[in-house]
Amino acid sequence: MPGENLSRDEARERAALLSVDGYDVSLDVRSALGDGPSREGEPRTFRSVTTIRFRCAEPGATSFADLIAPSVTAVSLNGRDLDPSVVFDGSRIVLEDLAADNELVVDAQCAYSRTGEGLHRFVDPEDGEVYLYTQYEPADSRRVFANFEQPDLKAPFRFEVRAPREWTVWSNGAGQLADGVWRFAETKPISTYITCVVAGPYHYVTDSYSRTFADGTTLQIPLGAMCRKGLAPYFDADDVFLVTKQGLDFFHDHFDYPYPFGKYDQAFVPEYNLGAMENPGMVTFREEFIFRGKVTRASYEGRANVVLHEMAHMWFGDLVTMVWWDDLWLKESFADFMGTFANVGATRFKDAWITFANRRKAWAYRADQLPSTHPITADIRDLQDAKLNFDGITYAKGASVLKQLVAYVGQDAFLEGARRYFKRHAYGNTRLGDLLSVLEETSGRDMGAWSRSWLQTAGVNSLTPQVLLDAEGRIDELAVVQEAAESHPELRPHRVAVGLYRRTQAGALERFAQAEVDVEGPRTVVAELAGAQAPELVLVNDDDLTYCKTRFDETSLATLRAALGDMTDPLARALCWSALWNMTRDALLPARDFVELVLRFAGRESDIGVLQMLHAWADSSLVHYAAPAWRPTGERLVAEGALRELRAAEAGSEQQLAWARFFASVASGPEDLGLLRGLLEGTEKIEGLDVDQELRWTFLEPLAAHGVADESVLAAELARDDTASGKRHQVRCLAARPSEAVKAQAWAQVVESDALSNALVEATISGFTQASQRKLLAPYAEKYFAVIERVWSERSIQIGMDVVRGLFPGLQQSQATLDATDAWLAAHEDAAPALRRLVLEARDDLARGLRGQECDASAASTA
Repeated sequence: MPGENLSRDEARERAALLSVDGYDVSLDVRSALGDGPSREGEPRTFRSVTTIRFRCAEPGATSFADLIAPSVTAVSLNGRDLDPSVVFDGSRIVLEDLAADNELVVDAQCAYSRTGEGLHRFVDPEDGEVYLYTQYEPADSRRVFANFEQPDLKAPFRFEVRAPREWTVWSNGAGQLADGVWRFAETKPISTYITCVVAGPYHYVTDSYSRTFADGTTLQIPLGAMCRKGLAPYFDADDVFLVTKQGLDFFHDHFDYPYPFGKYDQAFVPEYNLGAMENPGMVTFREEFIFRGKVTRASYEGRANVVLHEMAHMWFGDLVTMVWWDDLWLKESFADFMGTFANVGATRFKDAWITFANRRKAWAYRADQLPSTHPITADIRDLQDAKLNFDGITYAKGASVLKQLVAYVGQDAFLEGARRYFKRHAYGNTRLGDLLSVLEETSGRDMGAWSRSWLQTAGVNSLTPQVLLDAEGRIDELAVVQEAAESHPELRPHRVAVGLYRRTQAGALERFAQAEVDVEGPRTVVAELAGAQAPELVLVNDDDLTYCKTRFDETSLATLRAALGDMTDPLARALCWSALWNMTRDALLPARDFVELVLRFAGRESDIGVLQMLHAWADSSLVHYAAPAWRPTGERLVAEGALRELRAAEAGSEQQLAWARFFASVASGPEDLGLLRGLLEGTEKIEGLDVDQELRWTFLEPLAAHGVADESVLAAELARDDTASGKRHQVRCLAARPSEAVKAQAWAQVVESDALSNALVEATISGFTQASQRKLLAPYAEKYFAVIERVWSERSIQIGMDVVRGLFPGLQQSQATLDATDAWLAAHEDAAPALRRLVLEARDDLARGLRGQECDASAASTA
């Protein structure tokens, strides 16, 4: 047996053979308290006893159950005791001579996790309290209890948990404590990866939701929200509950299917690898969504979007689940779309589509141009493939395509299709065709052709306007030219709005005409706009209806260079910024030109989320795409511009906060670093800028990276903020110091040891890879290629991904680094496909950066 990496073929065979009637899972986590491992050199463990009732279509057949555990005490199949040393190989339990009806009992010692996979154990450095939570997707419930770990073998679950007396325990169903045991109501049939246990002395707040439907029935949903006790002073549970209730109302209005899982708890947990996870009745979130300091409106909007994304999963993913991870998009794309759709439709964040266009789509465009790009409906051979496909294509491209689908079939037909889908497949599993069939019913459209173009092909198209004027200066013909990369030549049908813009007498850049058109093939004429006055700007994907890279004709680009800040429509402006960034990444616009545009116009940006995205893009332009010879000049100009905007921003505004954070990220000269130090020490003031604890750590990182803040300064700051968050910040700042010894220590802690938790691995890597320390990091390029295969084989997949992605020598921007990457790939053709994919993606980013630098250098030589 191939061990942990379950293949699609194995899952199909097992699903054809077995049907699961139910699970009883008993966990004893009292061992979570105390220091150190359970025995010298061995992992700390807990007892897990699982009873599985299941049927076999072919009595006498052999199959297997999944379990990853240090040891198994006993295995019983249909009352027959099996020898664990014979049937258990560390990841699977062989089940021979199955009956028609079977009962499997497995008594195991499972390991607590420090990597965020399985049952994660966290010790709060602030008060010594221990907190537990589970995280399983795609296949880590087998680290906690024996099961059949694949999404199409759904079953009801009953959990019971023995925990320390002072703790509270939560699971998917409602729980009660009796005789020292927490027992939970049986769930509806659900997949293993969305079962959940949360345990510890969490701070817990309650509320309730009530809804009376048209037929007179009333639905009551108990609501709960929790976090570590140390975060309780910052926990704005009222706002979380507000968005939760707004979301439940919205989805009840649109889905016509009552929330099916009883209670609705939301846990904000430490050291979480993901943004959140849609466990029915017990959603888990990363605790960074509880804000310890002042943040911008964009942070609250982002949290609301995640709350609503996970809520949409209660229907798309939990109620109706994909058969296998090929159709992961059937839940993630829908939840990503629905999160923004509900944010706009139900909450105070009415401009969430702007964030989607500017931020989420940027993630999709990058992923869709990597060598590892794949169709939205992907070819997922095994669990490692599945883990890596939680990416920008499955989430953001899929959501973008659904937005295009809504424009294609109409919102009413789309939502009616969803309603039929839920009712037809409740508590079951589906494939692509199941969704397409209901959409064909409700829309009358042929979904086959749409699906082949949008869901079953990879790559992103570019749409460019062509404008011909007549003798009177009016539009004689306006066409949209569609192009595709040679590697993915599919030209798709696009429903787009083409907007025409001119400057008004007052100087505003505003739309004066628009037409919606179906773009087909390489060139589409927009007949509706013939005869319009000559535009100064043509925006092909106005209103952001489709998924494409927008290009500009020469007149439009010249207008943006002169007047981007005068564009009054915030969505149109965000789309133009996104298009300009894509041109920079594609080496069509020099990085210095993009930086100049940011310096000229970002100070006038009204949407705070767009502003923060511009800051990230400007920084990336300098680090990856600017010609090395110009980079010091660019860094100085950006630091000067950021400080200028910081001082000019309204006192106490979120723009001021955003510019302060950006200034800290680009500060490098003695005067800039002196200002940051003065702001920390109180000798410098900027009116309205509250340097709270989170902002203090933001200022300390560049001071540490440039050798101004040493270990004693960072130790003093940790004493001031002796919390889990403070520890992560300190670890990152310690690794950022410009010293050979520091870098060697950080490398050893991440690569040669598994002592650090997932959160501290992430913090160490972040501090290690400082763009200002390229020469200091150069020796680690060769070391990286020497160790990554070993790291991948020895560490969990999450830590392996963090190391392979985070330590790739992408700051060593040279042909030599590219050659070294190619040499590793050539010499490791048999390496794990998931590992090769990560290296190929990093190589592509490096090559793209080098092309961008050539473009930027050429601009200097022709200036």
